[in-house]
Amino acid sequence: MPLPKPVSRALTVALSNLKDSVTGLRLGLDVPGVQEARKAQVDILAQLEDYVIPRVHMSTAPALVVVVGSTGAGKSTLVNTLAAAKVSATGVRRPTTGTPVLACHPDDREWFAKGDVLGAMIRVDRPGPDGTLDQLVLASSERLPPGVALLDTPDIDSVVETHHEIAHRMLDAADLWVFVTTATRYADAPAWNLLRLAKERGARLAIVLSRVPERSREVIDKHFHRMLQEYGLGDVERFVINESTVTAGRLPEGDVADLRMWLTELSVDDQRRSQAVDATLDGVLNSFRGRIPALARHLEAQVAFRAELRTDVDAAYMGAMAEIDQATSDGSLLRGEVLARWQDFAGSGDLMKTLHLRRPGRLATKTTQQAPARLRAFKAALRSGLESVIVSAGQRAAEEVVARWRQRDGVGDGLATGQGLGRPSDEFVRRVGRTVGAWQEHVVALIRSGAVTKRSVAKVVAFDEESLALVFMIGLLGYGSSDVAASSGTGTLPERLLRGVLGADSLRNIGTRARSDLRARISVLFDEETLRYVQVLDEAGIPDEAAAKRLYQATYNLEVAR
Repeated sequence: MPLPKPVSRALTVALSNLKDSVTGLRLGLDVPGVQEARKAQVDILAQLEDYVIPRVHMSTAPALVVVVGSTGAGKSTLVNTLAAAKVSATGVRRPTTGTPVLACHPDDREWFAKGDVLGAMIRVDRPGPDGTLDQLVLASSERLPPGVALLDTPDIDSVVETHHEIAHRMLDAADLWVFVTTATRYADAPAWNLLRLAKERGARLAIVLSRVPERSREVIDKHFHRMLQEYGLGDVERFVINESTVTAGRLPEGDVADLRMWLTELSVDDQRRSQAVDATLDGVLNSFRGRIPALARHLEAQVAFRAELRTDVDAAYMGAMAEIDQATSDGSLLRGEVLARWQDFAGSGDLMKTLHLRRPGRLATKTTQQAPARLRAFKAALRSGLESVIVSAGQRAAEEVVARWRQRDGVGDGLATGQGLGRPSDEFVRRVGRTVGAWQEHVVALIRSGAVTKRSVAKVVAFDEESLALVFMIGLLGYGSSDVAASSGTGTLPERLLRGVLGADSLRNIGTRARSDLRARISVLFDEETLRYVQVLDEAGIPDEAAAKRLYQATYNLEVAR
């Protein structure tokens, strides 16, 4: 009986949403566990596309039985025997099976030719000379019971990495598993790893123990059964095949009689076959309850690590801003060339020339005298000093970001290497120059709009706005608190002059606005610098913060649909 349409529709929508949530994930940071998470993502997507969604759509499709096992276990020989034809290559060369082979009754061929199950694989009638793994050979045989198809896979422990990867993909697309091992290899680790996986997935399982010497059959069978019981798989269907001669790639018919009968019973008993298929499908869906949240938790770890790396950037540039705040307030900037140019300007009389008495009854006129050479030199030195402070702080911030990233388990080190992130960008110095020049012009504008004309002093004193703005900058940048100014007794000169011309209230207002504007302009510079690090993080392929939430929601929606 097919699934009722409302049930099929609800499950299809929920599974499609889950697939979409898993498809777009990017796990770019090589944090611990990332390889397992990437593999889990690939496995979940492959299982949704190759098995779960097609099986929900085609609930009445034939049961797909995957024949899987270790190298040389005789999987292909077993499939050939059950199909009564050489549909899969056999031989002593390892690995033998290069291209997966699906053998079914002719009435069922159309089901698997459509391409819904294992839809990414190309259907062919015979394998190519190179045995490519992106192909699926379709073979028909009247000896196979209708409603049951056999899928011969590459070895799970093949020396070729892609072989056991495709074998696991075949397992994820199957309704039932037939695990083939030998009397000499049933205790090997690869066999029990696969049995553990089948147990975790809740897959319907049968085991074939082949190449068993007749004289040791009872002892080996009992020992293997005891191992299965201890592992919680004592009730699994088990078939024993004696060691015998292989002719034309096939075993004697009597050796597989029990296994053929089991497959035939699945074929004729719709309820039994349906129960087996439903058990495996439920096992896969149940496994999503743990596998999807585990993937979501890794996403959260990636997002959290990205936030830590982003915090490193913010902390470094916040430290740079604090460094600039201190340098532009405690007078430490006003040393060397800046101090020399200020003392030359103030001590030569050029400062006083910028202020002169008006004649009574005449309107105030702007002085047309060109700025003295000392004034121009002082302005250039002040600009150069402020630029140097900002550039140095930006350099230390860039170095600190890289140092912080390299301390984070090698992941940040990989991001920082070769990106040129340990130094400011090439444009940074030029942007700093333009920013400081624009700020100086802004201060002149603030002085010009400082309502000086409303004060009585403006009636008798004219002043040069650019010169007054430079005096204002000296005071704003902490000249009064510098050691040199204190020792020379001129520490309060800029403040006394500005108070007299501007007034205390206007001086405070302009000072607040000018400092705030300078800080805002530097913040914009640093924001532009931090974009380089953000771009590196974005290009690393780190999931967005909502990715994990979408996975949790998709898992919940699937449970509701079930």
